[in-house]
Amino acid sequence: MTAPVADIPRAVALLRAGELVAFPTETVYGLGADAGNPGAIARIFAAKGRPADHPLIVHLPDASHLERWAVDIPEAARKLAAAFWPGPLTLILKRHASVQDAITGGQDTVGLRVPNHPLALQLLREFGGANGGGLAAPSANRFGHVSPTTAAHVREELGDAVAMILDGGPCAVGIESTILDLSSGEPRILRPGMLDADAIGAVLGRPPAFGGEQNAPRVSGSLEAHYAPRTPLRLVAAADLATAARQALEAGQRIAVLASEPPVSGDSNMIWSAAGTDATRFAHDLYARLREFDALDCDLILVAAPPDAEAWRAVADRLRRAAAGSK
Repeated sequence: MTAPVADIPRAVALLRAGELVAFPTETVYGLGADAGNPGAIARIFAAKGRPADHPLIVHLPDASHLERWAVDIPEAARKLAAAFWPGPLTLILKRHASVQDAITGGQDTVGLRVPNHPLALQLLREFGGANGGGLAAPSANRFGHVSPTTAAHVREELGDAVAMILDGGPCAVGIESTILDLSSGEPRILRPGMLDADAIGAVLGRPPAFGGEQNAPRVSGSLEAHYAPRTPLRLVAAADLATAARQALEAGQRIAVLASEPPVSGDSNMIWSAAGTDATRFAHDLYARLREFDALDCDLILVAAPPDAEAWRAVADRLRRAAAGSK
């Protein structure tokens, strides 16, 4: 059921009883469980159909709880937390011995963040208290599918698998957090988000590297196929979009198109949606658009590839993985 803000005490009680509670963050809605309860963590994996070795992110009420979950915390982590928490940044750090293996996927690292949403922060404060309790909270959807950015998306996707949904309205950012690995020396972005490398580099005094090396930690959202709608999605160069749309229509397909250009025709078998040219707005709308397209019973979604620019790196990452996951 969807619950109002006044039901946070009930949400806390459910979490402490090992139940799942979905809650809003600034990025996407999270499927929350007590990160210290193995049974509750197992419910996350069952509800999502998530592979057992795919690690979770632990959400904290503030940076003062870091020592409960991590060890050998570098000064860079404290600087970044001071600059960007609450916010869409997940830090990968060496795990504390008490952290459940199911949280880390059996690795010696853990992902931690403080979300920037008032409802999430209130829930985390009331749940964690002085004991430093945190909530494991991957996106509240079936594994590999489009992430939810409204409470309605969570209901559609998970239904009765969730004991309560705290409705905080549409998410402000709309795609998942930037994941930065600080566990092995050189800061390295393992998943791009709307907090970009330039902002991180300004705090660190040097730009972070990109991409996982062979021994880099596994992190959420790093599989080649992810974030996928049910409808097959093709990512097409903007210059080739009109041709791809025409070919699909000539083949008798009903298509949905996401692009900044105006429609190429008024064909009744084509639904054309304006994406806009601003990366922040595009990211905010992306998952909601893909879910809307899924509801149209189309044969194909065509998306114009975004510009090759740092501002668009996270959007391009999500679209590339969505295309791989919908084949």
